[in-house]
Formats: sequence, structure tokens, C-alpha cells
Amino acid sequence: MGPYQILEKRGVRVETNSEQAVRSLIALGVSADSIALLPGDARSTLNEATAVRDYLREKPGLDTLILVSSPAHMRRAELIFKYSLGDLPVPVTVGCSPSSYSGFNPDKWWRRKEDIQFVMSEYLKIYSFRLFEKRELKH
Repeated sequence: MGPYQILEKRGVRVETNSEQAVRSLIALGVSADSIALLPGDARSTLNEATAVRDYLREKPGLDTLILVSSPAHMRRAELIFKYSLGDLPVPVTVGCSPSSYSGFNPDKWWRRKEDIQFVMSEYLKIYSFRLFEKRELKH
């Protein structure tokens, strides 16, 4: 974010990834009324889960979430979101859909150095979540 902030201080408006995603959804035919861009600057899956949890607390009629992430990250994202949303007054069903726009092959991840690193990193992050970060999502 540092370079973006420097550019903004100089008067340059930089479109965020979230704004690009909203623009793409609208171009694909999704109604702008159906899109909710949550405030904040989430820098991790944990931050995202917290923002979504806070949003859903204000919208008790919403009971389904479709979580889209990279195939290698999907397991941890699901774990974090399900834990985070577990105490809402209305149970939320979390459906997971690994993105098809990834070069990661979950059936042969051990064949590429990058995929091995990604899998090992995700396992370390899962352990970190279970041992430490879970506390940040206090219900």
C-alpha cells in the first residue's frame, strides 16, 4: 500500500483491486445493487473474515456466503471464515468455490517448486491460525 499512498499524496487516483472487481462484475451483468463493497483495508484472510462477520451481523437476513479463493488457499480460507461466522445469530452457510484461474494443480502439487512452497506455507498458516490467530476472532 505504501506506493499507492505516495501516489495519492501526489494527486494520483489509483483504482483498488476491489473497485476493479466491482467494475468487472458489473461488466459481466451483475446488478450494481447486488454488490456490497465492504469498507476497510483488509490485508489478510483473517481481516476479510472479520469484516464479513461484522457486515453479516448488520444483515441478519443473509444466510449464505460463497467463498472464492485460489485452490491452494481454499482450505485455510474456509477454516477461517467458518470459525469467524460461527457465532452469528442466524447460521451462515459457507460454500467454497476454488478459482479456476490458477495454475495450481491440487492433484500434482508436489511436481512444481512454486506449488510445494505454496502448500507448505498454507500448512504453516493453518497451524498459526489454530494456535494463535483464532483468538483474534473472539466471538
